[in-house]
Amino acid sequence: MLFDLTGKVCFVTGGAQPGSIGEKSCIALAENGAKVAIADIQAEGCERVAAEIRAKGGEAIGIGMNLASNDSIQEAIEKTVEAFGGIDVVVNSAGILGKSSIEDMDREGEWNRVIDIDLGGTFFVCQKALPYLKKSEQPRIINIASVTGRNGGFSASMAYAAAKGGVVAITRGMARHLAPYKITVNAICPGTTATAMVKNTYNDDDVANQLKNMLLGRLAEPEEIAAAVVYYASTESGFVTGNMHDINGGGYFG
Repeated sequence: MLFDLTGKVCFVTGGAQPGSIGEKSCIALAENGAKVAIADIQAEGCERVAAEIRAKGGEAIGIGMNLASNDSIQEAIEKTVEAFGGIDVVVNSAGILGKSSIEDMDREGEWNRVIDIDLGGTFFVCQKALPYLKKSEQPRIINIASVTGRNGGFSASMAYAAAKGGVVAITRGMARHLAPYKITVNAICPGTTATAMVKNTYNDDDVANQLKNMLLGRLAEPEEIAAAVVYYASTESGFVTGNMHDINGGGYFG
């Protein structure tokens, strides 16, 4: 069976929101045999997804976690290890969007908030999970970046573009620095995806503008991103590291 994740422990951030990339990734990983820890600031949402996985015969736990707090990240990592004995795969899917123009950007507001969660959260989850990844036989880090991090963005704010560009950079840097530990580090760069976060942030004109840049003429579905997460978590991806995987409907990315 291709992409068999039986026995692998996956720590996934941002899985609580219904219909999100994180939620669909948690479900897909579990369907392929992984034990999944769902970590998100929405603790009730984490448990909802975990319960859905368990109801289908899988293994999962939900953990409330604040990405803006390293203590909270550390606690979530430790709860995962206590429950499942280790961590093999980290999926950094949690993130927030922004729409402020360059002229209207507030340093203490949107700029710092987006950079802290989208970039800082990704980095420090990797840092706190690293001692356990080093013990894994097939350790993986999978970062959800964005086409925005490669082209500077369309409707997204410069804070979001900068944060996701930073995720691209640390993915390449970590791939280099962590290779001696056999830890592969890759990023998935989705185009605009049909999630609640996108629908709640962009209006119809924003979406129409972005669709102009997608050859296939539609938004991505979160399940399509989750399929790539499963691949990068698997044994079959073992010789791939430092890769930026574009899933953007043929959209312009550089």
